[in-house]
Amino acid sequence: MVFNSLTFVVFFLCVLAIHSLPLRWTTKKVNLLVASYLFYAAWNPPFILLLWISTVVDWWAAKKLVNAEAPATRRAWMLLSVVANLGMLAYFKYGTFLLTNFSALMAGVGVHYVPPSFDIVLPVGISFYTFATMSYTLDVYLRRAKPATNFLDYALFVTFFPHLVAGPIMRPTELVPQFAEPRKASANMLRFGLALMTLGLFQKVVLADGFLAKAAESVYDGGDPSGMLDSWMATLAFSGQIFCDFAGYSTTAIGAALCLGFAMPDNFRFPYAAIGFSDFWRRWHITLSSWLRDYLYIPLGGNRHGVARTYFALMATMLLGGLWHGASWTFVVWGGLHGVYLSVERLLRTRFAAYRPGPLALFGLALLTYALVNITWVFFRAHSFEKAWTVLGGMFGAHGDAKPILPTVDLVFTAAIIIGLVFAHWQMRERTLESAIARVPAVVLAGAWGLMAFAIVIAQGAGNAFIYFQF
Repeated sequence: MVFNSLTFVVFFLCVLAIHSLPLRWTTKKVNLLVASYLFYAAWNPPFILLLWISTVVDWWAAKKLVNAEAPATRRAWMLLSVVANLGMLAYFKYGTFLLTNFSALMAGVGVHYVPPSFDIVLPVGISFYTFATMSYTLDVYLRRAKPATNFLDYALFVTFFPHLVAGPIMRPTELVPQFAEPRKASANMLRFGLALMTLGLFQKVVLADGFLAKAAESVYDGGDPSGMLDSWMATLAFSGQIFCDFAGYSTTAIGAALCLGFAMPDNFRFPYAAIGFSDFWRRWHITLSSWLRDYLYIPLGGNRHGVARTYFALMATMLLGGLWHGASWTFVVWGGLHGVYLSVERLLRTRFAAYRPGPLALFGLALLTYALVNITWVFFRAHSFEKAWTVLGGMFGAHGDAKPILPTVDLVFTAAIIIGLVFAHWQMRERTLESAIARVPAVVLAGAWGLMAFAIVIAQGAGNAFIYFQF
């Protein structure tokens, strides 16, 4: 079930209506749990078993390790959780990838090996909920948090439908305490939640699917080489599409949770206004960035064990972060490029610690950041290295005789949307959406809300899945 479908609208209205009834709080939580399982089962019912396994394993592992006295026993229960979660993730998401690469490695040393044919279906959202459940056990093991006292609350944390399949990646300490006491959205929360859902669906249905996807697909999914203009515009279109698609999901999810009385953290803070790459990752997919920092970068040594160890931890974190996004070497290169960017930025900050850039220099750094981020998007979007090199070659003038691919209307719409998007990010760079909305007259807000809702309806989207569902 996708947010941008009539099925979800009916589903959500039913959930909201039942949640508003004068029922016991435990009954409401059971209703939300059942609704969340139904939401996930709409894709593939048997995969509910994976959700259940992940939930039960981590619940019992945390319960056992907190009661264990011997360090070895505590470590064993923690490793059970990690192995179970990463094992499922490795099999379903990376099984085919690992077999293919093992076969290529054997061929490289002269051994002919044909791997067995497995038709492995990737469960939707497995990368997100395994990270969420694993963080629970790790936090308890590291004594950052106490285990949940109520299994229903923990199970609801894992399966809560707004964040289940594409984040934000919630921590137990952020959501489990909210299930302890009855929660119901106030009138203001309900209005703001519905407005966020409208904004998120407008980003997804109208901007990402309606205007930007076609330009990106025409170049990246076509067989002909593209010239400089087409290559850059298609890449810019994808940069807008991936943001509007993923931020649209997160905004819709946060709004849906708010309508039910629950708060979820921001996942995006206007990333295309970033000045530098550390700033970019403080603004893009924030919950994943913080997860990788806390559970990978810092355990690898962070910045506490010398310069060489810091750069190793940084590169390893970004390479694995790239692999998390997809079982392909193109994603590893995408992550590796960001690791290089972050490493170079760290080196320059250390070398020129006393330098204070002025407004013009900051603007130039922002443009450079945006341009280099778009170069990484080529590897994220391309389905192969061959296509990535072709698009990159076009971006830097290697295909001067290439025939135009994108019609003028697509070029104009893409340029207008990207300019508007980047301008909006710069206007909101130091603000929050809540503070900006508070300064706008109610009549203007109502008009904008109505226009977005109208645009969503007339767009008549085909219910395209969100891009991050594949991760």
